[in-house]
Amino acid sequence: MESDLQTLKTRLCVIGSGPAAHTAAIYAARAELKPILFEGWMANDIAPGGQLTTTSEVENFPGFPDGLGGIDLMDRCRAQSLRFGTQIFTETVSRVDFTSSPFKIFSDSKTVVADSVIVATGAVAKRLQFPGSETFWNRGISACAVCDGAAPIFRNKPLAVIGGGDSAMEEANFLTKYGSKVYIIHRRDEFRASKIMQSRALSNPKIEVLWNSAVAEAYGEGSLRGLKVTNVETGKVLDLKVSGLFFAIGHEPATKFLDGQLELDSDGYVITKPGTTHTSVEGILAAGDVQDKKYRQAITAAGTGQYL
Repeated sequence: MESDLQTLKTRLCVIGSGPAAHTAAIYAARAELKPILFEGWMANDIAPGGQLTTTSEVENFPGFPDGLGGIDLMDRCRAQSLRFGTQIFTETVSRVDFTSSPFKIFSDSKTVVADSVIVATGAVAKRLQFPGSETFWNRGISACAVCDGAAPIFRNKPLAVIGGGDSAMEEANFLTKYGSKVYIIHRRDEFRASKIMQSRALSNPKIEVLWNSAVAEAYGEGSLRGLKVTNVETGKVLDLKVSGLFFAIGHEPATKFLDGQLELDSDGYVITKPGTTHTSVEGILAAGDVQDKKYRQAITAAGTGQYL
């Protein structure tokens, strides 16, 4: 019952736990807005801290020349939010009421009444499931070539990308800077990517396309060493020796809990007014990957978090 929930009031509530959410909380707390932040508990099957908690080493976030673990980075962000007075709840927001101001945010045990809300719930990279896909996650299997492609374990090694859209083409081309060869594994006989992106990939001498193919298994010793790739038409299995596999099959923004109360695009991302974080509802802002399908980096997410 809603009446049984603990009710709290705040000028600003932040929903999320990644770089965008904590940057927003830090700015708000330093402005003495006394924000409340819901960091979630295994929301979208990810621990508080967001996608970076699934990344073993972060080397492209400024200020850390030796790199640092994704969990360590998010622990530091969280500590900074707390330092300036953010009240953090390790609970997942189950629903919201943005139909009138002040707005209401609900978890299993609390109702927060807020003058403004920042939605910074992120997006989760889609992953395929097959034998070895979990075993070698972060041990050769990744969902972000830009984040991980330059790592020493991938340099001058054969690599593979799964996908057929623009992201797959872009990631494959990017990986040719580091890998000795890049395979694009696609289960159909044509790409859905734009013609120009297809052209760039198909004309790259370091890229080879495996058409009508799907990964059946990943194997290795400690780290990824190869893939069993099945031709979906003939059933023939190819033993592909690679040291890296990158999923490039899209992302799913965490917007289902909004229940259609904010304007979303066709892929489910929150639509914000150009150059701002303002959504279709006045007083509701969106920051980070939940509204950014282009860059999807920790540093860009943090940047949008300061646009209060």
